[in-house]
Amino acid sequence: MTTHPPVGIVSAGAALPDQSVDTAELQERIGGVGLPPGMLAAVTGIESRRVARDDEYASTLAIRAARQALDAAGRTMADVDLLLYASATRDVAEPATAHIVQAALGGSAHALDLSNACNSFLNGIDAARAFVLAGRAARVLVVTGETPTRAMRPTVRDAAELRRAFAGYTFGDAGAAVLVEPVDRGGILDVDTVTRSAHWTVGGINSGGSRYPRGDEHTYFSGDGHELRRVFEDLGPSVLDRVRERTGHGWDDYAHVLVHQVTRPYLDRFVELTGVPKEKLVVTVDRLGNVASATLGVQLARVFAGLRGGDRVLFVGLGGGISVMTMVWEKA
Repeated sequence: MTTHPPVGIVSAGAALPDQSVDTAELQERIGGVGLPPGMLAAVTGIESRRVARDDEYASTLAIRAARQALDAAGRTMADVDLLLYASATRDVAEPATAHIVQAALGGSAHALDLSNACNSFLNGIDAARAFVLAGRAARVLVVTGETPTRAMRPTVRDAAELRRAFAGYTFGDAGAAVLVEPVDRGGILDVDTVTRSAHWTVGGINSGGSRYPRGDEHTYFSGDGHELRRVFEDLGPSVLDRVRERTGHGWDDYAHVLVHQVTRPYLDRFVELTGVPKEKLVVTVDRLGNVASATLGVQLARVFAGLRGGDRVLFVGLGGGISVMTMVWEKA
């Protein structure tokens, strides 16, 4: 029986735009429906979010995060065999945004895009591990750049339009990156996914594909947040039960539990349903909003330096489509 060396994350980076927009200011901008002052912040638990400038793109944030991850590992792009741009946001329809990122970083690795809504970055780490185990790459740089605030509807005309556009007002912009390679011990110990594709219509951005090649009304994020939450609540606890059964790990075995964060009430409900201790969480949603697939990467970058060898982290990803994903990683 062939055994493979463990593969793990050896460094992490994150990037945030300098521009911050308070939720109160955002509520004033959208106008049109007579919301009481402070209502949007109260309902979402989001006080502010970072918003990319007009001259900042998804690739801009990915490049900044990538440089941090490379520097932290003492590596350059010459050491990278594969660059995976794993994001729900792209700069252009073609070519792959991975090439835009790599051109700025100065590499010549194989480069490609991978996309699965807010699970894109976690899927990218899993794919990186698979490439290494298959012998197709020795070191993989996984990056994401997310600018979903550009899919916010700028104004709403009535309550019905607000309901359809509401989930978009939770968004913020960010980038993240990790370097994945063989390690002496630990590494990625467990991965699991559950997908219910019948729910693909619950929320999304329809423009840009072959169904809706132009913008118009399909330019903006639209969806049923209540239905999306219901599906996640149905699936999430059972997925975590499976992780516990396979690994034998309880909450005390994790230094941190990194969870995709849409709103503060979503996160509070996750704690209620799963029993995860609040002190294990890394809360970002209140100041950054929902930064799509960059969420877990930003959280990881915040705690990475404080992790010791043998510390374990549980990642819990939630993505439109819909999919739920978990990953258990142990720092070497």
